[in-house]
Amino acid sequence: MTSYVNEKETLEIGIIGLGDMGLMYAKRIIASGWKKVNVCDRSENYEELKELLKDSGMNVCQNGHAVSRQSDFIIYSVEAENIDKVVAEYGPSTKLDAIVAGQTSVKEPEIRAFEKHLPGDVHIISCHSLHGPTVDPKGQPLVMIQHRAADEKFDIAMRVLSCMESEFVKLSYKEHDRITADTQAVTHLAFLSMGTAWKTQRQFPWETPQYVGGIENVKVHMALRIYSNKWHVYAGLAIMNPSAKLQIQQYAQSVSDLFKLMIQEKEIEFRTRVKKAGEFVFGKSSESREPILLSDTLLDKFSLSIVPKEKRKPNSHLSLLAMTDCWYTLEINPYEHMVCQTPLFRLWTGITEYLFRNTDMLEAAIHSALYSKDIRADDMEFYSASKGWAECVDIGNMQTYQKRFEDTAKFFESRFDESNKIGREMIKVITTKTHK
Repeated sequence: MTSYVNEKETLEIGIIGLGDMGLMYAKRIIASGWKKVNVCDRSENYEELKELLKDSGMNVCQNGHAVSRQSDFIIYSVEAENIDKVVAEYGPSTKLDAIVAGQTSVKEPEIRAFEKHLPGDVHIISCHSLHGPTVDPKGQPLVMIQHRAADEKFDIAMRVLSCMESEFVKLSYKEHDRITADTQAVTHLAFLSMGTAWKTQRQFPWETPQYVGGIENVKVHMALRIYSNKWHVYAGLAIMNPSAKLQIQQYAQSVSDLFKLMIQEKEIEFRTRVKKAGEFVFGKSSESREPILLSDTLLDKFSLSIVPKEKRKPNSHLSLLAMTDCWYTLEINPYEHMVCQTPLFRLWTGITEYLFRNTDMLEAAIHSALYSKDIRADDMEFYSASKGWAECVDIGNMQTYQKRFEDTAKFFESRFDESNKIGREMIKVITTKTHK
């Protein structure tokens, strides 16, 4: 115990990049008793940051060179698309025998940058908190990657980051990228496509009878939650993760295939495909598991809707049917990835699972998909949006991604504060249930 206390007094921790996640990490580390925390952001932000954090206990540095030269454990908390440039600039200044970690959402370019630009006598460890900066990290997954580091150095990193009170998950960087492609990239695409479809129709879903009820509340709040955040978080994960494009393309293809069957009203073929996918993902292997959602009514209270529930109309749930078809086609079992779940992925899997385990609701969705003209326009726009987002990711242009994202975000921005407040409560309900 004494050595650990001394370590908190003497070990210098550095954070390069004080965006939302970097600042959250710095505050948690300081609050847990580590005395020497060196931080920096872009040089032009130095004076403003120094004034803002003057009473925080942090040592605000001019730039990453100052952080790198004096810190024993350095965390790069920068955008995935900028990691190579930032490490190239500050990496050569890294202190002898220091530990260097990264907090990006995509690990292959991060590890590549570390190997290319860091001195050979530096220990490389990577980490990734699988949640946003406004979510309580307690009990959430925190991926730890011991890439090029002695065990004693890895232990130090674990001790420092234990302040997050998260559940450590040890993976390789390739495993991390494959799992986050399965869990995050496709989930984000679905919510992004919903938002774009609603914006294209100039439609607020909470004013529409097809979007009333617990499952619909998840769709609305999580889509708005994504669009209220910074675009680069999702762009980097989708475009820079080499494992993500296959999953994203398949999801868009599943939407397309199902939509074509719907508009042709090919009931037997449509029903067979949906049921086959559902049996693969949510069949016997999931029957012994406790459902992620207790019921649709669990989420009924988290609503923005101005439409009374008794006036709700059936929804085809094309987004959920296509997700299950995508998992089936790629032979992905989403339950295997719960070890690296994000709150969004857990909610997304939960509503999909609930739909397929509720025979009446699934039948209503299938019938609505094939024969309800009320929802056809929504499904057409969702199909177009998913295709557009998948093409954007395939091209790999960050500026195009940013424009698509911000155009949709602007349409919904007046409801972000209210929706995020409700969304946080929704996540708290689900994560509390998870960790009981």
